[in-house]
Amino acid sequence: MILDDILAHKRHEVATSMRRRSLDSVRSEAFRQPTPRPFGANLRATTGSPARLIAEIKRRSPSAGAMADVPDPVVLARTYQANGASAISTLTDGHFFGGSLDDLRAVSQAVTIPVLRKDFLFTEYQLWEARAAGADAALLIVAALASPLATPGNADELDHPLEDGDPDLAIARERLAHLLGVARGVGLEILVEVHDEAEAAVALSVNAAVIGINNRDLRTFITTLDATERVALRLPRGTNGPVIVSESGLHDLAAVERVRAAGAHAILVGEALVRAPDIGAKVREMSGTVLVPGVTDARGLHQSTGAPVDNPA
Repeated sequence: MILDDILAHKRHEVATSMRRRSLDSVRSEAFRQPTPRPFGANLRATTGSPARLIAEIKRRSPSAGAMADVPDPVVLARTYQANGASAISTLTDGHFFGGSLDDLRAVSQAVTIPVLRKDFLFTEYQLWEARAAGADAALLIVAALASPLATPGNADELDHPLEDGDPDLAIARERLAHLLGVARGVGLEILVEVHDEAEAAVALSVNAAVIGINNRDLRTFITTLDATERVALRLPRGTNGPVIVSESGLHDLAAVERVRAAGAHAILVGEALVRAPDIGAKVREMSGTVLVPGVTDARGLHQSTGAPVDNPA
């Protein structure tokens, strides 16, 4: 299973990082970072407005292979912001996705909108690492936390090979609750990713403020927008409910409108953007943004409804 392959590799990767740099050193750098930028609040699209866009810096994936050459993620990030993205997702997995913490660090320093660390995170160390690199938010995947391979530990324990086992959502809930508590201390908001109703129940049970519905099943990498339509029905609506983000399989405005109608406040898009011949135009299409002549900052952009871009509560 692809997810197990990724997690098995990630265990060794995290162990190596922990040996190279102590947690105390990472924490020290994290505490020196500027005040985190609001993530969830920036994604809650109001009634009648287009979905907010989390634009992703993505070079490749196990399912699609190579997508785009991104020699300078800062250039891409600034293009995203200038054309209406509400946040930026930066992949930091190098082996499978071609990203890095250096990408995250550079992007965070180059833009004013919030930046998400997207990776397969299951340890406190990785959360502190994210904040130290300038992330405002990080991804926690329920399916990954349910895996026996996501058992946290010290470097030696992480390097110890584990046998595959059945996923356990009860264990995922315990791990998720713990890591959400750590994230609060770190200063990170968390995007909790789910794929089905059972995983959504786990996210709700720990009061996740931002829930991403991945239309791609990480066990099979099969993608269908039905996932957002099905799972969103189980999530509370209104200002007291979680911010709902639809992820994966969003390639055109019709798909965006479909998940927006299902209740998604925001969308996370990578492949459709980096493959586009005109990335700026694609960002504007997917975010429903109209450029104001002579303005290059996202704060001077207007949604297609004519209302100024704001940060809804």
